[in-house]
Amino acid sequence: MSELPVIPFERTTPLDVPVAYRELRVREGIARVRTRTGDEIWLVSGYEDARKLFAEPLLGRSHPEPEKAPRVSGSALLGGPSGDFDTEKADHERMRRLFQPSFSARRMKALTEHVGGLVEDRLDHMAGLTPPVDLHAELSFPLPVLVICQLLGVPFEDRDYFSEISNRMGDLYDPAKGEAARQEMAGYMARLIDRKRHEPGEDVLTDLAKVIDDDGTVARLAGGLLFAGHETTVGRIDYGVLLLLQHPGQRAALEADPSLASAAVEEILRMAVPSLHGIPRWAREDFEYGGLTIRKGEAVLISTDAANRDERVFPDPDVFDLRRKAGDPHIGFGYGPRFCLGASLARVELEAVFSRLFQRFEGLRLAVPLEELPINTHRLTQGFAKLPVTWDSVRR
Repeated sequence: MSELPVIPFERTTPLDVPVAYRELRVREGIARVRTRTGDEIWLVSGYEDARKLFAEPLLGRSHPEPEKAPRVSGSALLGGPSGDFDTEKADHERMRRLFQPSFSARRMKALTEHVGGLVEDRLDHMAGLTPPVDLHAELSFPLPVLVICQLLGVPFEDRDYFSEISNRMGDLYDPAKGEAARQEMAGYMARLIDRKRHEPGEDVLTDLAKVIDDDGTVARLAGGLLFAGHETTVGRIDYGVLLLLQHPGQRAALEADPSLASAAVEEILRMAVPSLHGIPRWAREDFEYGGLTIRKGEAVLISTDAANRDERVFPDPDVFDLRRKAGDPHIGFGYGPRFCLGASLARVELEAVFSRLFQRFEGLRLAVPLEELPINTHRLTQGFAKLPVTWDSVRR
C-alpha cells in the first residue's frame, strides 16, 4: 500500500477540526487519502471545491459495481454507495418531489410556535430537577424526537424502539449490522404508512400514503428521514451548548440579546463537528477537475466540516463569533441538488433552543471537565452520550 494520509484525522478535543485537514488542503488542495477501511479516495476539504463538487452531475451516490466500490467507512448509511446506478437521477428527483412539500417554508413557519412550546416544556422539566442534570437526556435528545415524530406521524411512545434501531443503523464499523437495522426501520415505516391509509393524520406519512403505492423505496427513505431528523439535531444542540460555554463572551451576548439566536445557530452549524465522517460521492464517468483526473467509480469524500473552516472564506475560521460578517454561507447542510431537505426544520429547533436556554438557566455550565464527556465513537453521528450541566439559578 502507498503511504497516504489515513482519515479521519485524530483531533485533540471534541470541538476541533484537526489542523491536518487544513495542512493537507494548503499543500495539495484535493488530496488522495486512505480511509480506515483501507480504500483510496479523494478528499475535498476546501470550501469552493466542496460547493462545485456537490453540484457536479458526474458525481452521485450510486456506483456501477457497488460490491467493488471504495468505501469511506463501515457505515451502512454513508460508508458505501446506494441506489440504482442507471436510475439514480430520476429516483432522486422523484423522492424530492414527494418529500419537499412536507418541509415547505409555510409548514416550517407554522411549526415555529409549536416547537417553541415544546422547548419551554423541556426547560420547565429541567428546572424542576436538582442539578447536575444530563442536558443531553433531558433536552437535546427528546426535543428533536418529539418534533420529528409529530412532523412524520410516528408514535412518540415508539421512541425507545426506533432509537434503538437508529443506534444500530448508525454503526460505523459493521455494515451488515447497519444494513439489517436499516431494513428493520424500513419495515417499521412501511407498516406506519399502511396504517395511515386507514387512520390518516396531519403528517408526512399520511401525505405519502395518499400518493404512493410503495415498493419499499419510500419506506426506506422515510426511515432514513426519521434517523436523520433526530440524530443530527441532537448533536447540534449538544455542540451548540458547548461552543457557547467555551466562549463566555459570545454566550453573554446571546443571554443579553436573544435576537442573536439566529446568528448563533448559523455559527453553531458552521462549527459543530459531532462527526468527521464527511459526505461521499462516486464518479459516474471519468472527468477532469482542477488539473486532476477523477476516474469512473472512484470515491470523492466532501468534508463539510473542514470546508466550513476554510480560512480563505471564513476569516479566523476557528473563532466562534456570533457577529461574524455576512458572507458565503456555511455548507453544513450540503449544497446544490442534494441540499438537506430538513435544513429549515433543524433551524427552527435550534433557534427555539438557543433563544431560551441561557436566558432561563443563569450560570449554566458543565458539571464535569470537557475532556471527560463520553463520546459515541461507534456511531456515524457520534456526538456525546451524556452532557451533565449545573447552574446557579432558574429565571421564571
